[in-house]
Amino acid sequence: MDVFVVRKLGVPGNEELAMGAIASDNIIVLNEDVVRSFHISKQVIDAVAARELRELERRESIYRGKRPKQSISGSTVILIDDGLATGATMSAAASAVKTKNPIKIVIAVPTGALDTCRSFEGKVDEIICVSMPEPFYGVGAWYEDFGQTTDEEVCELLDKAANFQSKLQ
Repeated sequence: MDVFVVRKLGVPGNEELAMGAIASDNIIVLNEDVVRSFHISKQVIDAVAARELRELERRESIYRGKRPKQSISGSTVILIDDGLATGATMSAAASAVKTKNPIKIVIAVPTGALDTCRSFEGKVDEIICVSMPEPFYGVGAWYEDFGQTTDEEVCELLDKAANFQSKLQ
């Protein structure tokens, strides 16, 4: 298990709405419909992307610690998120992971918008979405507790996974 950090590029003034996302290796995926609908300029996109890239790099440094990035070439990669609303962050993740030559990419989420989940068909090898309620409302609507996961919690879970993996070897 490894960490792959992706950050949403929120629409200024409506940050929960993704105009796109940025992933490791500075891969940016834009939701052209949102960009067009809100008349978002390249300068605004660049400013939001620069801010989110700084946060992405900060988190990746904290989460990874001294552990090197794992090679995923020739591996099956399972990308996991809390859900798919617009799909922007997952699209960025999948695009970035594809550049690393995995043998298979699987997306696994507990909930997602039906159209968004379907939009990944043909873009990845498999998509697993447990619940696609209609109307969707948003990812957080389908959780009893949608509190933020802290950096400390992420680090603890990654440490546990690394310790478990080292015991298997």
